[in-house]
Amino acid sequence: MLPVDRTNGFKKVSQIAIYHFGRLLAYSTIGLIFGLIGQRLYIFGFQQQLSIIIGVLMILAVIIPQKTFNKYNFSKPIYRLISKVKSALGSAMKKKTLDTFITIGFLNGFLPCGLVYMALFAAIAGGNAINGSLYMAIFGIGTIPLMTTAIYFSHFLKGSARHKIQKAIPVFVIIIGALFILRGLGLGIPYLSPAPVYDVVSGGVDCH
Repeated sequence: MLPVDRTNGFKKVSQIAIYHFGRLLAYSTIGLIFGLIGQRLYIFGFQQQLSIIIGVLMILAVIIPQKTFNKYNFSKPIYRLISKVKSALGSAMKKKTLDTFITIGFLNGFLPCGLVYMALFAAIAGGNAINGSLYMAIFGIGTIPLMTTAIYFSHFLKGSARHKIQKAIPVFVIIIGALFILRGLGLGIPYLSPAPVYDVVSGGVDCH
């Protein structure tokens, strides 16, 4: 649906690049906000517990049937906001100026998406605003190859190829969730599940 110029190769590449920049800007902004939430929890010593909870939520989001989520629609309170984003996105789609593509990309970053929710869980576990923003930016960069492929080779992403991608996504989400749980357990495994670090304060009495 991206209104790129399909007659000019250079212009098309520029428009796609600007669109992706807008998405990355949105993801980084959202990551910054959720990273701040994680920072508050980190200050109160909930870092390990938070990592385990996030891992469990990721796995539950995959294994709980979609019908259950539809029954308890958590997005209703923000439905009006989402409608405004979609309306603004629709208006931007009608234009083809360079600034329009950054607007489309930025607004696209705020649309409901299961994978974005999973990434936001991880942004919270980052422990601070910078890590949260950086994580979401890297997440956005990771989506660029496939989304760009969809623009150039959309006919390849239909049928069986699309079905395989959809089946693979839950598997990777479960793996990432398991890694978060493992990290939170603090089993002393370097890089994978490092042992928790405790601040030790020692005091002594000096006599003069």
